[in-house]
Amino acid sequence: MSQRQSTRQAWLDRFTRVADHVADHLDDPLDLQRLAEIACLSPYHFQRSWLAFTGETLAQMVTRLRLHRAAGRLIASDAAVEAVARQAGYGSAAAFTRAFARAYGRPPAAYRAEGRLSPPLSLSLPPEGNPRMYDVRIEATPPVTLAALEHRGSYMEIEKAFNRIFAWAAERNLLGPDTRLIGVYYDDPDQVAEAELRAEAGLVVAPDSAVEAPVKRVELAGGPHAILRFKGPYAELSGAYRWFFGDWLPGSGHAPADAPCYEVYLTNPREVPAAENVTEIHLPLKP
Repeated sequence: MSQRQSTRQAWLDRFTRVADHVADHLDDPLDLQRLAEIACLSPYHFQRSWLAFTGETLAQMVTRLRLHRAAGRLIASDAAVEAVARQAGYGSAAAFTRAFARAYGRPPAAYRAEGRLSPPLSLSLPPEGNPRMYDVRIEATPPVTLAALEHRGSYMEIEKAFNRIFAWAAERNLLGPDTRLIGVYYDDPDQVAEAELRAEAGLVVAPDSAVEAPVKRVELAGGPHAILRFKGPYAELSGAYRWFFGDWLPGSGHAPADAPCYEVYLTNPREVPAAENVTEIHLPLKP
């Protein structure tokens, strides 16, 4: 590694530590002095350096993560909007509603109603003409090799693992304009306790790339896949999964292979509003 690469990696490591701290303390006051200490930087230069490296201000990151968590709570719980607003750090439901609508394209109440259009799976067939529809294509995909880190717990908190695998890849000069991030999800969050959910935060690498613990190699088999293209916040992906498995799959004539689903992220959540995120859900199929 060149001196320039080594220096840049050291800076990236600093900011990865800060990002982890912020994600772990979203409900606490974020003290600039403390964050600068974590980054081993002077408070005078910390914020400017952070923006140059990450592309977003600290305030923007905190707002994005708090609204991301709020979106998941709106769909997954019956908590009042006022309570969700307080947890997200807003002094009033009105201020929260304005911020949420800017990021997610509609106010919290409408978002909650739309997010619950897809009911949990049951033994009854879904109604004819289900209004929630997604684009699905069948495609033969090549095998994929990932350098990945394990994540345990809420899928809504996997960003920390992605931050660390991104830093690992930067240290090895593996990042470029065609870099692909993939999340592999082994469990159904509607069926498995949150603390027991298993996932991998991965980055596509060459098949012969060397990896070392805690990073591990994950091989995704090639072959036929049903690919659902989803545009919208990550918190709404659960509804897309329910439709995929409860509506599309039973009527498709296909059977799922003995392999987990994975998600391919086609946009950067730091660069587009949550409502503009594009994700592909890959469902491996039997030949």
